[in-house]
Amino acid sequence: MNLETKTGGSARYRGKKRPRMCSENAKRGQGKTSRGSRGRAGGRQGHVKAVTLFEVVTMGRSAMQTVIDDWIETYVMDRDSALLDLISFFIQCSGCKGKHTHNTHTLIYYLQYSYSPGSLFPPFLFTGVVTAEMCQSNRAQDCCDILSSMVEELDEDSGLQYKKFVAFPWILTVTWPMDMDCVEYPLIQSGPYGRWFHSEFGDFMSVLVSQCQHSVVFDGYLMSALVSLLTELSDSCVRAFRHTCTLAAVKILSSLVAVALSLSAAMENSQKLHGVERRKTSGRQSSPRLDRIKKKIAELQEKRSEIENIMDTIFKGVFLKRYRDVLPEIRSMCTEELCSWMKLYSVAFLNDSYLKYIGWMMHDKIPEVRLKCVLGLQGLYGDPLLLAKLDLFTSRFKNRLISMTLDRDNEVAVQAMKLLIVISKSCEDVLQEEDYKQLYQFVYSSQRHLATLAGELLYSRLLNVSAPDSQDQEGACEGAREQDVHTEWTMVRLRALLTFYMQSELHKHVVYLVDSLWDCAGDLLKDWPTLTYILLQEPTPQSTGLTEAEQAVVVEILVASVRQAAEGPALVGRSGGKKVSSAKERKIQLDNSAKLTKHFLTTLPKLLSKFSGHWDVMASLMKIPQYFLPECPAAENTEVTSEELMTEMGAVVDHPSGPPGVLEAVSRTYLHLCGEDTAWHTAACSARDTLVHRWKDRLISQLGDALKDYTFCADNDKTGEMLSTLRKLRAFYNGHDLSQWDLFELLSPLLSVGCLQGGVPTEVMLEVLRCLYHAVLWNLHTSGKTLTSQEKAVVQREQLSAFCEMSYRCLSHSDDSIKEQAFLGVCDILAAHSYQLLVWEPTSCGLLPYTASPELQRALLTFLLEQVFVGPDSDAHSRGETSSHIGHTSEVERLEDHHKRRTLLAAYCKLLVHGVLEISMASGVFMHYTKYYNDFGDIIKETLYRTRQTDKIGSARTLLLCLQELYVRLKQEQQCGGGGQPGVQTFTSIKELARRFALTFGDPMKFRESITMIHRSGIEFVFNRSVQSPDAESPPYLTYLTILSEFSSKLLMPDKKTLFCFLQRQTADHAVNLREDCWQPLMYYRASLLATAGEGEDRRPHPPNRSAYANKHQGQCSPVNSRCSKSHKASVASSLPEDRTEAESSPVSTDPPLLPPPRTEATVTEGLHHVSSKETGDEIVEVDL
Repeated sequence: MNLETKTGGSARYRGKKRPRMCSENAKRGQGKTSRGSRGRAGGRQGHVKAVTLFEVVTMGRSAMQTVIDDWIETYVMDRDSALLDLISFFIQCSGCKGKHTHNTHTLIYYLQYSYSPGSLFPPFLFTGVVTAEMCQSNRAQDCCDILSSMVEELDEDSGLQYKKFVAFPWILTVTWPMDMDCVEYPLIQSGPYGRWFHSEFGDFMSVLVSQCQHSVVFDGYLMSALVSLLTELSDSCVRAFRHTCTLAAVKILSSLVAVALSLSAAMENSQKLHGVERRKTSGRQSSPRLDRIKKKIAELQEKRSEIENIMDTIFKGVFLKRYRDVLPEIRSMCTEELCSWMKLYSVAFLNDSYLKYIGWMMHDKIPEVRLKCVLGLQGLYGDPLLLAKLDLFTSRFKNRLISMTLDRDNEVAVQAMKLLIVISKSCEDVLQEEDYKQLYQFVYSSQRHLATLAGELLYSRLLNVSAPDSQDQEGACEGAREQDVHTEWTMVRLRALLTFYMQSELHKHVVYLVDSLWDCAGDLLKDWPTLTYILLQEPTPQSTGLTEAEQAVVVEILVASVRQAAEGPALVGRSGGKKVSSAKERKIQLDNSAKLTKHFLTTLPKLLSKFSGHWDVMASLMKIPQYFLPECPAAENTEVTSEELMTEMGAVVDHPSGPPGVLEAVSRTYLHLCGEDTAWHTAACSARDTLVHRWKDRLISQLGDALKDYTFCADNDKTGEMLSTLRKLRAFYNGHDLSQWDLFELLSPLLSVGCLQGGVPTEVMLEVLRCLYHAVLWNLHTSGKTLTSQEKAVVQREQLSAFCEMSYRCLSHSDDSIKEQAFLGVCDILAAHSYQLLVWEPTSCGLLPYTASPELQRALLTFLLEQVFVGPDSDAHSRGETSSHIGHTSEVERLEDHHKRRTLLAAYCKLLVHGVLEISMASGVFMHYTKYYNDFGDIIKETLYRTRQTDKIGSARTLLLCLQELYVRLKQEQQCGGGGQPGVQTFTSIKELARRFALTFGDPMKFRESITMIHRSGIEFVFNRSVQSPDAESPPYLTYLTILSEFSSKLLMPDKKTLFCFLQRQTADHAVNLREDCWQPLMYYRASLLATAGEGEDRRPHPPNRSAYANKHQGQCSPVNSRCSKSHKASVASSLPEDRTEAESSPVSTDPPLLPPPRTEATVTEGLHHVSSKETGDEIVEVDL
C-alpha cells in the first residue's frame, strides 16, 4: 500500500480542504503550527490549512495537541461524525485510501496491492475495500444483535474474504483478497520513514488519551467504540490492519496506565487530605469539606475502576490474541509493552498471571522477541520494590535465563548476562555456586562484550576484596606499612584469581581471561611492580609464597597484561572490540607502554636470572621486551640496563638444552630490539652478532670432526651438540639476515652427504634443510641491494639451482618429515623467485631466470599424490565412514593431518598459479576435485580460476587431459578385469567431474573458444586417437562422448551447428548405425548438439537406453548419467569466423551418406523409457530416459 498514491478517480476524504464547523477539518484561522510543525508540514507559513487526523501525524507533537483539542470540541458537538473521523484515521494509518460517497455518513477506503505471479487474481491493481455505514437503530442492543449474526465469510470463486463488525454506531465492512501479505503499509516501510512513523503514531495515541482523560474518556461511548474497533481490526487476517491496530491498542493501554497512575496519585493525596481533615474535626460532626473529600475519593476510585476495566478489556481482546501472532514485529511489540505495564503499574500487572507470558516468550524463535523479554526483565529486577513479586517467576524460569547466555544471537546473550548480573546484585540467594561457575566460563567467550560482562561478574564475586586499613605509623615506617598492606591485599586477590584459573579445566587461555578482566580489574593487572615483587620474593617461614605452578600462571598473567597495555584488546578469535581507537585511548596506551618499558628494563634481568632453567616461564618472559616502547624518555640509564638485559638474554639462548620455543621467543625479541628506531639498537645488534659468530665457529669445529671422507661419523654427544647449534642458527635465521656469515656454503656438504651416503640423523637433516631454505630465501629477499653485477646474479642462480637439486634428492628420502620439509622448501623458494622476477626493475641488473627441471616437477607431483590424495575421500568423511587405520586415531591427530595435507596442496598450487610449473601438471590435482571436494575443494577451485585467468586455452586443455586420463585408466582397468584400484574412478564419478568442470565456466561468450576446443579435441580423441579392432562394431572410446556432452550446455547455438558438422565429418569413415545399442553414446551426444532454444531454454537430452548394450558389452564403460541435469538458458551469438562458411555450406539437416535419415530431438528420445541398471562400482542408479 502506498500512502502517496491516490486511488483512481476517487476524491480525498477531506475533499478540497473546505472548512466545516462540526468536523476535524475545521481549524480556526488564528491557529498556527509551531516551528517544527511547519517544517514537517512542508514549510507551511501563516494559517494552518485544514488537515485530517492522519496528516497531523506528520506535523509533530505540538500540532497533534492542537488538532486533537479541536477534534474533542467536534466530538462534544457531534460525536458520531467525530468518531467516524477517528475510524478513518486508523484505516488510513493501515495504508488505505478513502473517499466520501453520496451519503455523507458513509465512507469507503481502499487497500491497494500489486498483483503477484501465481495468485488467483488477474495482473492489475486490486483493492480491498473498507466501508463504514451508520447503524439504522439508535439502540446499542440492536447493534449487539447485529454483531452476533456477523461472521467472517470466504468466497472462493472470487478469492475475496468479507468481515463485518460494529463500532457503535458504525457498522464496518472489510473486504480483502486472500493474498494480502504483499501489501506495504506505513509501519513496515523501509528506511527511516517506517521507524519515524512508528514513533509518531505512538505519540499520537498518547496525546489522544492524555487530552481526553479529563472529559470524554469516561463518557462510556468513545472508549467502547474505540476498543471494539481496535479489537476487531487487530484480529483481521489483513496484516496491515492487524499490525497497525495492535500497535494502537497497546499504546492506548500504555496511555491508560499513565491515567490510572495519575488517578492513584490523586487518590493518595485526597486520602492524606482526608486524614488531616478528620484529625481537625475529631469529636465533631462531619463537615461539608470532609464530605466533599470523601465524594472526590469515591469518584476517583470509580474512574480508576473504569480505567482498569478498559485496560482489562484491551488486554483480553488484543494482547491475548496477538502475543502469539505469526508476525514477529507484533509479538515483540506486545512483549515490550507488557514489560512497561508491569514496571509502571505493578499493582495491577506485576503478578504471576502476567509474568507467565514473559516466561513463555523467552522461548520465542525470533531473537528480537527474546531480546525484548530480557530488556524488560532488567527493568523489573533493577527496582528493589518489585523483587518480592518476582520470586515465583525467578524460581520457575531461572534455568531459562541462564541458558539464554548461550543464545545464538549475540545481543540476546549479552543482555541475558546483564540481567543475571542485576539478579546477582539484587537477589544474592537466587543463583547458586554451580550457576556462578557456569557463568564464569564466559570470560573465555569469543564475543568480547559478553566476556567483559562475565569478567565483571567474576570480579564482583571473587576479586572485589576491600583493602585492609593500615595503622597509622610515624616517620618512615608509615610508608613501609602501607606498601606491605597493599602487597598483602594484592596477594589475596591474586590467589583468588589463580584459584579460579587453575580450577577451570575447560580453558587454558590466560590472554582471554586478562582481556575479559581488563576493564574492571585493571588496577590489579597493571600493578606490575607488585606482581614482580611477589615473583621475586623468596618464601619465608611466615609466608609460604607461591608454588612453581602458581608462579608460571602469574608470569603468563604478567605477560598478557603487558600485551594488553601495549597493543589493546585486539585478540585473534575474539570479535566485538573497537576497531579504531580514540585519541584518548591511544594516549593511555602510550603511557602504559612507557611505564612498562621503564619498569621491566630493570626488573626483567632479575626475573630471567631467578627462573633460569624453567623453560616455559623463560619463553613467556622473553616476550615482554617485544612490547617495549622504542624511544622511552622515562627510562633511566638505558645503556646500562640494556647491557644487563642483553647479558641475561645471551645466557638464556646460549644454553645447550634450550627448547625451540625459547629460541624462537629470543629471536623475536632481538628482532624488535635491533630496530633502527630503538634506543638500544647498537647494544642489541652487537650482542646478536657476537652470538651468531660464536655459533658459526662452534659449527665449523663440529663439522670438521663429524665429516671425514664424505661420511658422517659423529657420536651421539657430538651429534647433540651440533643439533643444538643448528637449532639456534635456524631460529635466528628465521627473523634475521645472516647472509654475511655464508652458512649456505658451510652446510651444503652436510646435506649432500646425507642425501647421497646416508648416516646423517633425521633431526640434523631437518635443521640443515631449514637453514639452507632461510639462506636462499634471504638471498632472494635482499637481491635488490646485493645484486650489483652479473657475476653475483650467476652465483645466486647457482645457489638456487643447488638447493633445488638437493631438495629433489631429499624427496626420495625414506623419512616422511624430510620429504615434507624438502617439498615445502622448494615450493616456497620457486614461488618467491617467480615473484622477484615480476617485481624486478628491467633497468637494473636483475635476477637470472630459473626453471624447474622436468624431473623435479614430476617428483613434486608424485609426492603430492602420495601424501595428499590418500586415504578415504571427503564423501566418506561426511557420512562418517572411516577406514580402520583412522578409526583409532584421535580427532586432534586427524585434524592436524588434514591441516598438513591442505598446506602441502596449497604450496603446490601456488606454483601452478604463478606459472612456475607447466599448467599440464595441474591435471593430477584437478582429477580429485569431486572425490575430495569437502577437504580440498576450495583450494582446487581457486587454483582452477587463477590458472584460467592466466591462460584460458591452456587451462581448458588441462581439464580435457584430466578427463581423458581418468577415462583411459578406467578402460584399461576394465580390460584387465581388475577389482577396482584406488586411483581408478567410476564412470559416474568421471561424468560428475565433467559436470563440475562445466559449471566453472561462467559466461559462454567469454569462454567460447575454450569450450569449442574441448569439444573438438574430445571428438578427435574418440575417432582419431583410438585404434579400433577389426571385429569391433564401434570405436573403443565412443562412450567418452557421454562425458563430453556435459559441456554442451555451455556452447552457443552457432558453435553447436559447427561442431555438429565437424562430428559428421569425423563419423563419415565409420559404419554408423544409430539403431544399434553400441552407437547410443553418439546419438546422445548428437542430441545435445541438436538441442535448440525454441522454448526459451536449451534443453538437455535424456540419456539413451543402454540395457541391451550393457548386457552385450560387460567390459565397456557406461554412458548413462545417474541424474537428469537441469536446463540451461541458451546464449545466442554469432558463429566462429573460421567455421562460418563451413556451417553455412553444410546445414544441420543434411546427413552423411552412411547415416540414417535425420531425427529430431523428439524422435531421438522416442521409445526410450525408465530403466534401472547397474553402474561400474556396484552402484544402483535410476535413470529417467
